[in-house]
Amino acid sequence: MDIEFVRSRFIKHFDGKTGNIYFSPGRINLIGEHTDYNGGFVFPGAVDKGIMAEVRPNGTDTVMCYSIDLKDRVEFKVADPEGPRATWARFIYGMVQEFKELGVDVKGFNIAFAGDVPLGAGMSSSAAMESCFGCALNDLFADNKISKWDIALAGQATEHKYIGVNCGIMDQFASVFGQKGKLMRLDCRSREFEYFPFNPQGYKLVLVNSKVKHELAGSPYNDRRKSCENVVVALSKHFTNKKFETLRDANWEELEVIKGNVSAEDYQRAHFVLGEKDRVLAVCDALIAGDYETVGKKMYETHQGLSKEYEVSCEELDFLNEVAKDNGVTGSRIMGGGFGGCTINLIKDEIYDKFITDAMQRFEAKYGHAPEVYPVIISDGSHKVC
Repeated sequence: MDIEFVRSRFIKHFDGKTGNIYFSPGRINLIGEHTDYNGGFVFPGAVDKGIMAEVRPNGTDTVMCYSIDLKDRVEFKVADPEGPRATWARFIYGMVQEFKELGVDVKGFNIAFAGDVPLGAGMSSSAAMESCFGCALNDLFADNKISKWDIALAGQATEHKYIGVNCGIMDQFASVFGQKGKLMRLDCRSREFEYFPFNPQGYKLVLVNSKVKHELAGSPYNDRRKSCENVVVALSKHFTNKKFETLRDANWEELEVIKGNVSAEDYQRAHFVLGEKDRVLAVCDALIAGDYETVGKKMYETHQGLSKEYEVSCEELDFLNEVAKDNGVTGSRIMGGGFGGCTINLIKDEIYDKFITDAMQRFEAKYGHAPEVYPVIISDGSHKVC
């Protein structure tokens, strides 16, 4: 992000005075999909693309907001019970309200912000916004006494209460807690987390965006969640001496015992979830050993499971995965909920250009448009820039 560009817009659209500049990143998730609501692990990292905001208290009870990217201006009172109608401004409004809930005496301020997180790529621009605004509010009005976890949870609450998206905590967690050169294993049940080194010398990490999105909301997502819950019910009925809250509590032997008590589809979904739990842990061990070939192997296994067992892939993503295999890419898989979006790819430097050229040409020839390519670097989480 260009600090001087953001500053020039802030000066132009407000009173000519400068404020403080804050940045929060988007995120990738290397492995661990559809594990969050099953009590399992995810493995995200912050990236070098995100949201940058300049913020300055204005001595009033009014928040004056300017979206640089949308060229749109909105104002609202700190105590406004309804908040603005514009969705982008409700992210700011929601964070203000959540900080007030935390006991912070938030006053009026001017804010201008811009982002370079690619929209629709599954890199969580919304969480980057919430985290950026939370970082600013914490610094300007709370003497930085609000914990990182409370900032992340305020972001999640903003999505739930003011945007209408019932999201998990991974995106906000990654944006707030990210560290350069490290990925994080987050236990979605306990919220315990651990940093793991990610310094793939000789490799690049890149997203390839298919730019297609098939319907995920509603039935397809809910059906898969219900399948997992069905298996948990069957496990609880059979193993009465053990408590099963989610599939996290099940092992392979128990799943095989109740296989005949659930539908083939429900078993297949649960089989993927247990496999994904094991793959996340295997990737942790591989990163400690600097073994990126094993990391890549597990990424391919995850794609296969998401495509064939969990059935959340689509033709376009499977095609990109096959192109990656054809080019000798170390690891490739769907990133995100599925049914469109990106693949995440771990690629050796010497084949990077060949793979990107081949993927662009073959995909456009088959589907009529070229995918978009986003190289990413694992970077620091939310912070004050200046």
